[in-house]
Amino acid sequence: MSRYIPIFIFASVIFIIDIYSFQAIRHAITFSSAGLKRFVTITYFAITAFTVGSIFFFSLFYSLFNLPQTLRVIWLGALIIFYLPKILLIPFLLIDDLRRGLQWMAIKIIPFKNINATRNISRSNFLTQMGLVVSGLYLSGLIYGVFRGGYNYQVKKISLLLPNLPEKYNGLRIAQISDIHSGSFTVTSPLAHAVKLVNKQQPDLVFFTGDLVNNSSDEILPFISIFKNIKARLGIYSILGNHDYGDYSSWPTEEAKRENLHQLVNAHKKLGWHLLRNENVLIGNPEEQIAIIGMENWGTRFQKYGDMAKSYAGSEKAKVKLLLSHDPTHWDAEVSKAYKDVDVTFSGHTHGFQMGIEIPGFIRWSPSQYFYPHWAGLYQELNQYLYVNRGLGFLAYPGRLGISPEITLIELKKT
Repeated sequence: MSRYIPIFIFASVIFIIDIYSFQAIRHAITFSSAGLKRFVTITYFAITAFTVGSIFFFSLFYSLFNLPQTLRVIWLGALIIFYLPKILLIPFLLIDDLRRGLQWMAIKIIPFKNINATRNISRSNFLTQMGLVVSGLYLSGLIYGVFRGGYNYQVKKISLLLPNLPEKYNGLRIAQISDIHSGSFTVTSPLAHAVKLVNKQQPDLVFFTGDLVNNSSDEILPFISIFKNIKARLGIYSILGNHDYGDYSSWPTEEAKRENLHQLVNAHKKLGWHLLRNENVLIGNPEEQIAIIGMENWGTRFQKYGDMAKSYAGSEKAKVKLLLSHDPTHWDAEVSKAYKDVDVTFSGHTHGFQMGIEIPGFIRWSPSQYFYPHWAGLYQELNQYLYVNRGLGFLAYPGRLGISPEITLIELKKT
């Protein structure tokens, strides 16, 4: 019985949001014809009934993850696109209701002779209309993010000074991609374009920092022929992210879950990527080695598969140490405290929340910053760097608004 409680709560929240938001819709069509009012009301609550019904259906009778990929992406995307703007509308309605409540109390307490003089109907109109405009603009932005924003790949170029960098590797170019989430894509052409952009940077190394899929290893199969075209002179190195382990799906047996992970590991091999699982690779001659350390997922909010001590072992004498660790909270919790000779940590995971505002030199904001102190871009603590890639793909909301998908090019320099 306890497993039904979260389902009931979620469906109830959706229903309450719809009931409350409809107050603004009803206000907007006050002077419309009876036929239009009826049509809007029936359509609005038909969508509500379908949404609440589908929540119960997918929770109790048929797993959402068993839907064809395209239908699953459409359902999740539509849920987010329809309801986030309504949530944004609610504060305007609450403020207006507070105003009306205070006005009602004043009328009851103070014996005004002219009650109408205390009523400010125009302000109510203003708040409701303002809420509808703001939520409408947000809805338009979310739709734009689905069709354009999610594929507006940006190349971020960063130069890092590493005094210990061997002269041989001065100017080493590293391309980082992260969080592909192949199960969220219904077409292949955008990712083919992203691969061309990666190769255009002519990287010496390519790092992929986790979350190749959403849940199942099958999701990457249609895209193997695309991502295997990534080229790098010194190789392509990858790690696993929290979504790669299949922890968010229901598996018939533990063996099925293990087999899914085994197939995902094989997918990395088919791509020609060197998957690092709590291990490291040394490149170069012994006197000028660079260590590429790859750790399995470790995060403060997720299951900890990573073992930093094991990953680090054998890299102690390397001149420069580059760590691939999916979740940036690992840098906060362990790397910056106990492994101060790790020069650069490459992370992803946050997606920058896929929504926010970034205007260089002016403003940089995303809801992600309330969950992650290091949520996007470059950070430095003494001689250590952390770079958090904003991700190449998307999850749940099939798009991006204000936080573009990213390809990072980091150039290492000695001076």
